[in-house]
Amino acid sequence: MKDLLPQPAPILQARLPFLPWMDPRTARMPGILPVEGEDWLRVDDAYAAQMAERERLIGAVPEVVHALLPEGRAAAEELYATVLDRLTRMEGFRIGAASALRPDGVEVALDPGAPLLTLGRLVQEDLCLMEQAGEEHRLTGGILCFPASWTLRQKIGRALVSIHRPVDSYDDGMARRVQRLFDAIRPGAALWRMNFLTYDDPALHQPRLEGQHRPRPQGHFFIRCERQCLLRLPQSRAVVFAIHTYVVPADTLTAGELAALKAAQG
Repeated sequence: MKDLLPQPAPILQARLPFLPWMDPRTARMPGILPVEGEDWLRVDDAYAAQMAERERLIGAVPEVVHALLPEGRAAAEELYATVLDRLTRMEGFRIGAASALRPDGVEVALDPGAPLLTLGRLVQEDLCLMEQAGEEHRLTGGILCFPASWTLRQKIGRALVSIHRPVDSYDDGMARRVQRLFDAIRPGAALWRMNFLTYDDPALHQPRLEGQHRPRPQGHFFIRCERQCLLRLPQSRAVVFAIHTYVVPADTLTAGELAALKAAQG
């Protein structure tokens, strides 16, 4: 693997759109809510900077941020078409036959032969594909530029329980609940949840292998949240896991909000 230089500068949103630890519906796992309309892809104030970082990562270490199993190809192609269709109705995008113009003015060549890599250059969301295999769902593909302490290369091909094995709160009961949730997702009825962690390092790309623990934050200078949307593709029946990452300075919260966050983290 090539050496990757650190992220040049912090890439931050001005504020969080939602404080999941402050809402009893989302404060505890799995904390699922329905997506309103087509609101599973978003453009926010960090779009240009996040997309520049995605371009840097995809160009420097594509083998780290992208994986696609042969059995995931059909779902990846369906997701490619689904996202492009959605972008035609999002402000700031112009989708043509051979290229797409992004809200930041960058033109991206459309390559259906590399569906996930192309999508990784168009949207802020990381996109992972989970497909039914027996009684479980397996990770068959993904574009993951902004991992929070995991890696595609280690998780690709694995089932939900195996993917979440290092997560203390993901016990057998939680695994059954999440699998039932995946089984119940219907096309056109996406769901979302949002997690929350404090960090001292605001870098977006933070891959770690199982057993490599994230340094315990001392200053709690940044809040990192992932808005995770789940939607079912109608043809392949794959479940798409779309992850929009927010990083904000802790001082964007009130003292009460920050105290509640630390209490929720335990």
